[in-house]
Amino acid sequence: MRKASNLSFLLFLVFLKIGLAQNADGFYQDVPFWQDSAEKFVLSEELSGRQLWQVRSDRNGNVQVLSEAGLILPHQGKLVPSHLYRPLTDMKIAAMEEYQNEFVYLTDKAVLSNAWAGTFYVIANLLEPKLFALGKDFSVLVSGSNGLAYISQGKSVWRGKTPQSPVLQLLFDDSQNRFLVLTQNQLASFSPDMQQLVMQLEGKDLTCMGLTDNANTLVIGTKDGYLKLNSKSYARQADIETKLPCPELTVVKEIDGKIWFGSKRGAFAQRSDVGFDYYSSQRWLVDDEVVDIAKGPAGSVLILTRKGLSRINFQQMTLAQKAAHFDKMVRQRHIRYGLNCDFALAQAGNLASGTVVDSDNDGLWTSMYLAGELFRFAVTKSEEARQNCIESFTAMERLDYINPLLGFPSRTFERRGYKMSDTTRWRPTEDRLWDWKATTSSDEIVGHFFVYSLFAELIDDDSWRNRAVTLMDGVMDHIVRNNWYLIDYDGKPTQWGRWHPEYVNQFPKQVGDRRLNSVEIIAFLQTAYHFTGKEVYKKKAYELMNKHGYLDNIMIPITEIGHVAGIDLSTDWNHSDDELAFLSYWNLYRYAFSEELKDKYRQTIYGHWQLERPEKNPLWNFIYAMTGAKEFDLDESIWSLQQMPMDLITWPVHNSHRKDLTFLPANFRNQTITAVLPPDERPVSKYNNNAFDLNAGDNGRSEQSGDIYTLPYWMGRYLGLIK
Repeated sequence: MRKASNLSFLLFLVFLKIGLAQNADGFYQDVPFWQDSAEKFVLSEELSGRQLWQVRSDRNGNVQVLSEAGLILPHQGKLVPSHLYRPLTDMKIAAMEEYQNEFVYLTDKAVLSNAWAGTFYVIANLLEPKLFALGKDFSVLVSGSNGLAYISQGKSVWRGKTPQSPVLQLLFDDSQNRFLVLTQNQLASFSPDMQQLVMQLEGKDLTCMGLTDNANTLVIGTKDGYLKLNSKSYARQADIETKLPCPELTVVKEIDGKIWFGSKRGAFAQRSDVGFDYYSSQRWLVDDEVVDIAKGPAGSVLILTRKGLSRINFQQMTLAQKAAHFDKMVRQRHIRYGLNCDFALAQAGNLASGTVVDSDNDGLWTSMYLAGELFRFAVTKSEEARQNCIESFTAMERLDYINPLLGFPSRTFERRGYKMSDTTRWRPTEDRLWDWKATTSSDEIVGHFFVYSLFAELIDDDSWRNRAVTLMDGVMDHIVRNNWYLIDYDGKPTQWGRWHPEYVNQFPKQVGDRRLNSVEIIAFLQTAYHFTGKEVYKKKAYELMNKHGYLDNIMIPITEIGHVAGIDLSTDWNHSDDELAFLSYWNLYRYAFSEELKDKYRQTIYGHWQLERPEKNPLWNFIYAMTGAKEFDLDESIWSLQQMPMDLITWPVHNSHRKDLTFLPANFRNQTITAVLPPDERPVSKYNNNAFDLNAGDNGRSEQSGDIYTLPYWMGRYLGLIK
């Protein structure tokens, strides 16, 4: 969780205490938290390839970047030349700083500013001046190729040479009234009173420095971590810290009480508890090689990298407001004929280049979006939510009726002529105006039963309810009539639409398909019986449970699932199976034939939830909470919702290089590290992927749908877990 200022952080702590107090009663009171997001500015074409050196902002909210091409500024997603002060465009500016919240510049001739009526102008008389720092009463220490110069009251009062060159950074310590001079292997101090340069520390591969903790601590960055010194005595406070996201540091800066680090692989801020908030990848930065960091306007943080500028903004937001953000995202970019779909980008990260496209699992993804909207409608009675529900339900209904197979939902559909390259999966409709995708899998059936049952419960119109029940009945009848198979257009079972005992029980108990397929089919049958009242579904369910061992299969401890030699399905843990299982648990438990079965189901769901707890998945946690559980990791769920990034573009994300993580040996579940990373630091994905994946992304060529947030959020609201 990130903060913008000390005062704001204190306010947040008050809110947090309120929330935790409510958590003791089993729910979270939705109060504002600090949400971070990024604005990115790339070099305009006319500045392409130019080096970037520094970034600063002033009290008016102006941001300036010093570059090889002079002063430039952020504008509409680009860094463009600044023409604000014409005289500055003719000057050779070597460095700039912020002093008393105003811009000050070092040129090849002088240190000057346009503030204070332009009266501040002092001449350094150094060859190739590179760096400067301002002290008390506008005094200045300047570094050039031939040494240092100290200027006070507009006059050069001291000149000297550094113990070693070049100088990497100059810094003024106001509490001690002295300047700090950093080179690659030494730290020196200059006292204006003594007018003497004193070497204070010898080191190796020093790169940057910053004063922190009310100037009581000096943090010195190196190519392999940082060390802390007492700023008065220069005594080391601890051994060098190397357990960082990237120990090759380029910047150290304290902003609003928080220490920020720039590195060769991103920026990170030290959290108040333990660890770091890591900003890397194009989700946050133009590129990962950080050049400079500065305090920005309105509590933001400016991160200058080799190829551009990122402004990290912090705003107070509730979970409800965040849900509205993702709802807007879905409505504008992820609805195709009413289906919740993928959004492909022709140009990396450019939303304007996006196209709505189909996937194999449009039915499943639409069911998860629609479920969230149904929960939203149940809680708020929003007419907009109701319209969204009707639209997506109608699209899912068409998945059943667009093909000639009774009770067989298509994977998806598209207008004729756009998908005929794959003639084995895409089939034409009778009128030849549309194509529908065949080979439907268990994923779709799980999604259909999950959301149709919710639709039948929560929509406020009997005619619409009856349509959902008709769809459930049709699919269930198809499966029962076809001997527990989904039968495709060719008269053969689809690859994954199989629940026949001969298929299910062929797997050893250690293979997850045996347990999962039993969970699915019993959940389907119970749901169909609950809404239709047809005894055949209840009879068939008990036949599978008692005669064919499906209840025993359901009760297989999830901890027994593991690798079985020679079976492709058990080479590693299948996280899609987790998704299908938890969505099925909703129906398995809610529509159980008896309390005795409910008790058994609760037990097996609990075992699976225990195994999934390290992922801090809010959807799994809330589905488990539906069983009446008192402990379901509410705080961890809220943390995951708060930490989900506002940007769901699939940028490449890399974490395997990080030195601050504790890695685990290779294992069947592919849990790579001891504690899951926050969602905004890991690859963005749906819930059928491994939350412990450290590296992934498709170069920003798609955007995930916001239902990965809205479904658990609105489920939490519906269950009374979030208020």
